[in-house]
Amino acid sequence: MVGLAAAIFVGVFGFGNAIFGWSEHTLHEVQTGLFLSFILGVLCGYKTRG
Repeated sequence: MVGLAAAIFVGVFGFGNAIFGWSEHTLHEVQTGLFLSFILGVLCGYKTRG
């Protein structure tokens, strides 16, 4: 499951502009939001598991 989540994250983070048509003005904001949500999800999963 972690591998699938990581693959989806890399796909959307790297190619989201081409897939969803984000403009250059919003691309960095969307990528920052994706990155932070992924990191916070990893931290929450780690704390829940441990």
